[in-house]
Amino acid sequence: MADNKRDYYEVLGVSRNATDEELKKVYRQLARQYHPDLHPDDPTAEEKFKEITEAYEVLSNKEKREMYDQYGHAAFENGGMGANMGGFSDVSEILESIFGGMGGMFGGSRAQAANAPRRGADIQSSVTIDFMEACNGKKHTMTVNRMETCPDCHGSGAAGGADSEICKECQGRGSVKSMQRTPFGMISSSKTCPHCGGKGKVIKNPCQKCRGVGRVRMPKDVTVDIPAGIDDGMTLRVGGRGDAGVNGGPSGDLLLTVGVKPHPVFMREGYDIHCDIPITYSQAVLGDEIVVPTIDGNVKYRINEGTQNNTTFRLRGKGVKRLQRNDRGDQYVKVYVEVPKGLNKKQKELLMQLEESLESKNYAKREGFFKKLKDMLGGKD
Repeated sequence: MADNKRDYYEVLGVSRNATDEELKKVYRQLARQYHPDLHPDDPTAEEKFKEITEAYEVLSNKEKREMYDQYGHAAFENGGMGANMGGFSDVSEILESIFGGMGGMFGGSRAQAANAPRRGADIQSSVTIDFMEACNGKKHTMTVNRMETCPDCHGSGAAGGADSEICKECQGRGSVKSMQRTPFGMISSSKTCPHCGGKGKVIKNPCQKCRGVGRVRMPKDVTVDIPAGIDDGMTLRVGGRGDAGVNGGPSGDLLLTVGVKPHPVFMREGYDIHCDIPITYSQAVLGDEIVVPTIDGNVKYRINEGTQNNTTFRLRGKGVKRLQRNDRGDQYVKVYVEVPKGLNKKQKELLMQLEESLESKNYAKREGFFKKLKDMLGGKD
């Protein structure tokens, strides 16, 4: 439906008074960017390529462009006046000039691309490590299932060095051409030869181990350097540890997602470490030197006299090492005062004596609270 289509000028990113040369230049750039032959892993490339081609087919034709400027998409919908309007289009010429200049990557390109070295696919795996291993880094050896060059035929796909013959279907090109009629004329396209699978040759006696493919999936031990500072859910790209390439092409990569187990004492936020430490009532009142655990080991820290509950202090540089950097985060330590329970009679008496000896100035926050309360009530007790 016309209502669902974007404006052709918007599709190409040009103004409404763009010249023919400007249209051609923009289309050449967009064709390189979205042609599906160049982006086989992008599921949206084909639709984008069709959209820009349709826009260029109309705007590069003088009569069609005039009709579009006057009536919009409606001129070409439901038998509109421009629906069957002919006219020469140079789309094929442009595409041939683009891809022909890139070593024949279009129109016969499938044949050459199929026989050329191709990079192997990336593979994915995951591993779970301990909290401290994530902080300090580690070497991890794991087994992955990846496509390897067939050890029997060494990647040729033929058993015992058997010969292969030129594919009669595609004459060794690896692809076959077809013509497709569209509302904008006949467009030539090519597809991988179904007979030889794009290889351009047919193996008479296929290798039994790989069934003529030249690669087999098999377990492979891989050692990965997990860097210090890796966090839960991060993915490492390990170069060259994916599927083996085709026709001598490079191997793909291993995408390793790392999970990190929680720690019973430490909590992590970015590159900072947090931990909570209980202190006694006496330590909070009198101050003391306490032992603080860090990811590097225990350190001593002196808390001040009169430390309040939930006070947080910072240990600079005691956090996690930042990835690809030498500096580190900090550690934040929150102390909470543990109120003693189960006091005996003597202990309670001593505590009461202490309480009776204290003055309001010893409880600054308490005194301030009741002062605010009194002011709120208009000075009444």
